[in-house]
Amino acid sequence: MSKKHRHEEHEEHQDESWLLPYSDLLTLLLALFIVLYAMSSVDAKKFEEMSQAFKMTFNQGNGILENTAVIRTGEDPDNIKENDKDEAAEKEREALMKQEQEDLEKLKKQIDQYIASHGLSAELETKLNQSQLMITISDNALFSSGSAEVKPESKELANAISAMLQNYTDYEIVVSGHTDNQPIATSEFKSNWDLSSSRAIRFMDILLQNNKLKPERFSAIGYGEYRPVATNDTAEGRSKNRRVEVSILRKYTDPNNTQQISATK
Repeated sequence: MSKKHRHEEHEEHQDESWLLPYSDLLTLLLALFIVLYAMSSVDAKKFEEMSQAFKMTFNQGNGILENTAVIRTGEDPDNIKENDKDEAAEKEREALMKQEQEDLEKLKKQIDQYIASHGLSAELETKLNQSQLMITISDNALFSSGSAEVKPESKELANAISAMLQNYTDYEIVVSGHTDNQPIATSEFKSNWDLSSSRAIRFMDILLQNNKLKPERFSAIGYGEYRPVATNDTAEGRSKNRRVEVSILRKYTDPNNTQQISATK
């Protein structure tokens, strides 16, 4: 009888305090596995949010989540630096493209105002697209028929264009001559190639009388009859094809966008 009484007393006073550290251990293990899982993720923002949440939960001033560093798995630190450099270079390029667009739009506006104020809309036009700002000048505004000498009264136009270009000396400028398909054979010009090339050079010569321009930025070329903008079957079409073009070339171009931005005739 006394043995049975002692056995029941022993069971009644059994020590179960081990359950508390055991439950704490399970909680810590759960937290550890969650942290390990989070560290395998490349989402630094979510990891930081989770880290802060655990700090608040456990309220431990300095614990395993203090001073943590996120390691982006599968990423080479050198590649990350290179990507940052590429991103910075792209931003700089975009800024330069924006500035260039503003420059060319400003120059186009100046030329258009000159055309309007001098009643030259029938002889000149400007076009701005993703590759260049082009000034097209009808041949009869500059030359007599079959001649490459700029008319004395037309030199004012060349000088006005030159004065406007002197504020944009960092751009490459191409002066090109064009003719219609009517053959020419004189003592001075053997072909339309000769005539178109000579006209481009003579007009460029006048532009470069302005010593504020950089000759190394200029080039002249003759296309003869081979780049028409209209039909050569009519007198009106042939008149449009006889022209000199001054092209201010962009330094920054977007190959994915060839849409013309603006034009005036």
